[in-house]
Amino acid sequence: MSLKPAIAPWTYCPSLTRYERWRTREVRIGGIGIGGDHPIRVQSMTTTDTMDTAATVAQSIRMIEAGCELVRITAPSRKEAENLAVIKRELRAAGFDTPLVADIHFTPNAAEIAARIVEKVRVNPGNYADKKKFDVREYTDAQYDAELARIRERFTPLVRICKEHGTAMRIGTNHGSLSDRILNRYGDTPKGMVESAFEFLRICRDEAYHDIVLSMKASNVQVMVQAYRLLVHRMMEEGWDYPLHLGVTEAGDGEDGRVKSAAGIGALLEDGLGDTVRVSLTEDPEFEIPVAKALVARYSSRASHEPMPPIDHYPIDPFSHTRRQTHEVLNIGARHVPVVMADLSGRKEITPAALFAWGYRYSVPLDKWNITDQACDYAFIGKNRIDFEIPGTLGIVQEFATWVQDKEKERHYPFHQASAYVAGAERHPQVNFIYATLPSLDDALIAALKADPTAVLLIDTYNAHGMAEQRSLFVRLMDLGCETPVIIGRAYGAITNDDLVLHSSTDIGPLLIDGLGDGLFIADESRPASGGGREDLVCRTAFGILQATRTRTSKTEYISCPSCGRTLFDLQETTARIRARTSHLKGIKIGIMGCIVNGPGEMADADYGYVGTGPGVITLYKEKEVVKRNVPSAQAVDELIELIRSHGDWVEVAE
Repeated sequence: MSLKPAIAPWTYCPSLTRYERWRTREVRIGGIGIGGDHPIRVQSMTTTDTMDTAATVAQSIRMIEAGCELVRITAPSRKEAENLAVIKRELRAAGFDTPLVADIHFTPNAAEIAARIVEKVRVNPGNYADKKKFDVREYTDAQYDAELARIRERFTPLVRICKEHGTAMRIGTNHGSLSDRILNRYGDTPKGMVESAFEFLRICRDEAYHDIVLSMKASNVQVMVQAYRLLVHRMMEEGWDYPLHLGVTEAGDGEDGRVKSAAGIGALLEDGLGDTVRVSLTEDPEFEIPVAKALVARYSSRASHEPMPPIDHYPIDPFSHTRRQTHEVLNIGARHVPVVMADLSGRKEITPAALFAWGYRYSVPLDKWNITDQACDYAFIGKNRIDFEIPGTLGIVQEFATWVQDKEKERHYPFHQASAYVAGAERHPQVNFIYATLPSLDDALIAALKADPTAVLLIDTYNAHGMAEQRSLFVRLMDLGCETPVIIGRAYGAITNDDLVLHSSTDIGPLLIDGLGDGLFIADESRPASGGGREDLVCRTAFGILQATRTRTSKTEYISCPSCGRTLFDLQETTARIRARTSHLKGIKIGIMGCIVNGPGEMADADYGYVGTGPGVITLYKEKEVVKRNVPSAQAVDELIELIRSHGDWVEVAE
């Protein structure tokens, strides 16, 4: 008889409708605890040379003063591991007792030294005992078992040292650095990521060592979320409860890095998963901390949200991405990429200039519209009317009473309240937008939607746990066989620009990751009635969320690591130079990695790679294949451009 708990095949969190932290075991790391009843901790990693003690101590202090609760430092060899003792001593002498974490890749001997010095070590199961060769081969069961025995022999000494010294450990799987053994048996998949961690975790358990934190990082947000969910599902099946370290690796910089981090980390936090968070930005580490703190802060009072009916059957596979089936309404739903709807309803009047922030630039001398790659598809103008010729790719949505006056105008569509729509209000022959929340989605509305091939829902929520409520609305539609397309709407009041980016990414991103939603509508209710304000930020954020969730591509994607003591060039400066030359290459993914540890593997699905492989030299990649080695850094960006050009992916900048 099995004593393992029986759980539903889709279960990965305590509840899909009630906010509740997943209860994990407590792991002590120096003077703080992770998991259990402890708050969600925030952490970061130094970018200095570990052998530069003064610089590392100074940066660590800046991080701690910004709110960093654990400081991670790279230890690529024995000498750096030994210098951790000096760094720790100086930090303690300066009055800082923040726990230190040694980051280990490829070097078990460095890990064994560090484990006697710092409070926690991080090991990557993809390269702790393996050298990445990208070999393609089939393993027999006997060969695979022999590989596991080799790993056990290599890894067990570290486990015993950690157990003896009370040192915690993070087993940190990275999507891009899975071992050849894992890749050949499980593929480059969330399942392979989980099994990679479990190989090492089983060794720890056999040694009765449980001071373990787990992570499943990826630059691909869909993969990252699916891997963490599968990890928790598997632990629930086994009755295990190890804390989770959350992070999107190589998220990038600026707004893009924040959107990507919030969409991935937020998807897990929304479901009560996560015990410590690191936001990986290509910026100085002290700037990562406010972002992490802002993400975590939303959940301090989330449990008091308005209750909603539980979900007893979940029609979505949370471990893979499949888009919800909908029918086509003009360019919405079915095979179409999700649309972006702009909110211009608060303006006193609509002029051509009102569309500038939303990707439409009107040229008076040429009397024509220039349309950018991030141009909205629809504009909700409320009670306003338009007296100029609109761009050919734009649809106008109006309050019903105003639309009745303009219904003969081309590409003008009504915005219905649910009650009036069900009561039989006049409809446009092509598309009708209907406002709904979960409480208003009754049987009469669903019946009307199912009978109307022109209907598109624009959903909203007033619940503090809004993502879960909107997910419940999708579940109700799916359970009742309603294939009406849905635009996800969220409104935000007087919050900072940073919070607007983080909150909208966290609220909308998880739904898109799960294939839910045929568009999004971010309403910034703090905007001035005269217009302007931060509409350009809202537009960039909307398209950024779609790009981060891999549901619509509108720009170049940069997979850039956050830098650390292993980095062989200035990542921030180099990323800026590459971005300046390539940002017009819509749909191209460029990996910018500071060292070989974050090189071809960590770039995962990048089209081109720029990797530091020695002081002042760069190696260029096409996907995972080396194209040019030892390129002087002064020439490397030009060489990257030529590489892109030679493979037919270069386009000239439009004048």
